[in-house]
Amino acid sequence: MPVSKTKTILVDVARQLFAKMGVENTTMNDIALASKKGRRTLYTYFKSKEDIYMAVVESELDILLDTMKRVADKSISPDHKILELIYTRLNVVKEVVYRNGTLRADFFRDIWRVEKARKRFDEREIVLFKEVLQEGMEKGVFQIDDIDMTAGLLHYCVKGIEVPYIRGQIGAGLDDDTRDRYVARLIFGALRYRK
Repeated sequence: MPVSKTKTILVDVARQLFAKMGVENTTMNDIALASKKGRRTLYTYFKSKEDIYMAVVESELDILLDTMKRVADKSISPDHKILELIYTRLNVVKEVVYRNGTLRADFFRDIWRVEKARKRFDEREIVLFKEVLQEGMEKGVFQIDDIDMTAGLLHYCVKGIEVPYIRGQIGAGLDDDTRDRYVARLIFGALRYRK
């Protein structure tokens, strides 16, 4: 079996076990047995449970980034694209956290460990926001003084509401149209939206 396929299987099995039993309750031996790979094979790819946990988080972030890239590549206006990017990002993160069951508790309890794995994702997400903002500038939809600063601020604003969004603390009791109006007003006010 090719190296990358074996590693992918190990990460997928670890994700399932972490979701079912929790990271702390899952052993490297559990992962080796469930994947039908020997402990030697597992340790060839990962030095520790921490390493494989980080690989699980990174694989989820790669899926999120690919989903966001598909939104950024759509042939829609930059104003719609920026809103869709924000909602896509929040909804995919929420879906990942809820899909992973017990891993969800670890996500909230150990956000700093997750932050280590997110560094590369954060940088790539800022680039995506920058590209859409630049497109909006070129098409005369946005008026932005500093695209780099604005992309960074947009990234950190969305990242900052992640946990309250996942927990349903943002927009609770609002219908989708009202929520969308508030979000659009906030985002487009900051981008000096022209229409």
